[in-house]
Amino acid sequence: MKLTASRRVYGLGIILLVSLFFCSQNFSRIGAPFFLIPLAVAGIAYLLAIREFFSTPGLPRRVIIVGLVLAAVWHFLFLLKPPGSDDDIHRYLWDGRVQRLGYNPYLAIPSDPALAGLHTQETRSLNHPDLPSPYPPGAEIFFRAVTAIHESVFALKLAFVFCDFGIVLVLFDVLRRSDQPAHWVLAYAWHPLLAVEVAGSGHVDIVGALLLIVSAAALMRRWRAAAVVAFGLAVSVKLLPIVLVPLYWRRVRAHEGVLAGIVIGLLYVPFLNNRRIPIGSLGTYVHSFRFNDPIFAALERVASPEFLVALAVLVGFLVAFGMRTRSAQLSSDAFAWPMTASLLCSPVVYPWYLLWLLPFLRSASALPVVVWTVSIIPTYIVWHLRATGRLWIVPCWVLIIEYGLVAIAAAMTAWLQLKVPAVSYLSADRER
Repeated sequence: MKLTASRRVYGLGIILLVSLFFCSQNFSRIGAPFFLIPLAVAGIAYLLAIREFFSTPGLPRRVIIVGLVLAAVWHFLFLLKPPGSDDDIHRYLWDGRVQRLGYNPYLAIPSDPALAGLHTQETRSLNHPDLPSPYPPGAEIFFRAVTAIHESVFALKLAFVFCDFGIVLVLFDVLRRSDQPAHWVLAYAWHPLLAVEVAGSGHVDIVGALLLIVSAAALMRRWRAAAVVAFGLAVSVKLLPIVLVPLYWRRVRAHEGVLAGIVIGLLYVPFLNNRRIPIGSLGTYVHSFRFNDPIFAALERVASPEFLVALAVLVGFLVAFGMRTRSAQLSSDAFAWPMTASLLCSPVVYPWYLLWLLPFLRSASALPVVVWTVSIIPTYIVWHLRATGRLWIVPCWVLIIEYGLVAIAAAMTAWLQLKVPAVSYLSADRER
């Protein structure tokens, strides 16, 4: 008997639940086979679910509700686990703590003997203790706000999970207003990276993603001031969405656009040092941090890191400008592709950076980006290799798998886009 779409989706949801359960049980060994294999299975199940979402006009409400309950279950599984070895969350905790104690996180160096008394048991294990914070002010204020309520890693993880669920709520409104089926909310909620990097490790990128989807929703409602304020706040969490500025051209008035700049500027005021905008360890990040960066690594042989970072921003900016001039309609692709293009040219592409893209992947033309959010999973092996004494380098075979699958998906998408107009033309010609 042929299974209905609802039953197939239920089956894929169960596969995701079982796979992520086993993945969560091995979360302390990120990148090891017993972590990586079930996560890869979850990624494949997710892609099969995306295929179902594309081929189904609509799923019953009960399927969506059950799907969201399943997502909540596997979020809970990871939420209860200590953070993984990608332990940025301990830095977040330190940054929030030192702010509340009257220190500037862009100046306070965790390894400074004079600040040893400020540490707690959780902050002593933060990464790169010889560097001040690299995070923009919006992220810093978020860290301070959460730690003021409760100073713990768990509190930060719980706050990030609330942001994750907030995106689900905003997506329901976006889907309704764009006349898209409500089941596309599962294309976001079911992504395995959310369980691992939001509920598990806890990464601030999800806060920026929430603010960015709020901005997009406000643009759809023509709440222009709210859209630019939310956009400014998103940029103040991490700088990646700055490449989306062209999307707001002629969608907001000039004085409303200035409002976004004012918001970002005001957030920097509490952290000014001798009237200078602090950047913390951002310069060190650009010069020294490298991960999963084949394009940047190839170009770095002939150009400086600063130039290449500026080039990455320019590439994203140009893609956004092209998408803005090509269509007056505000599409999810318009948000996804510029950030994708910029990330592809970046010196560091950690899996959690792709959290920014997840709320915007709902069309066939974004299929290569969807594939990338799954094909990046093998890069977790680097954490396992480091634990066994290997170098912090993504193996060549992993890069081939990751970007090879993206290239195949891009070729298939281009071929289908060329084929459909050709088929339509031939059909029209036969009718004549």
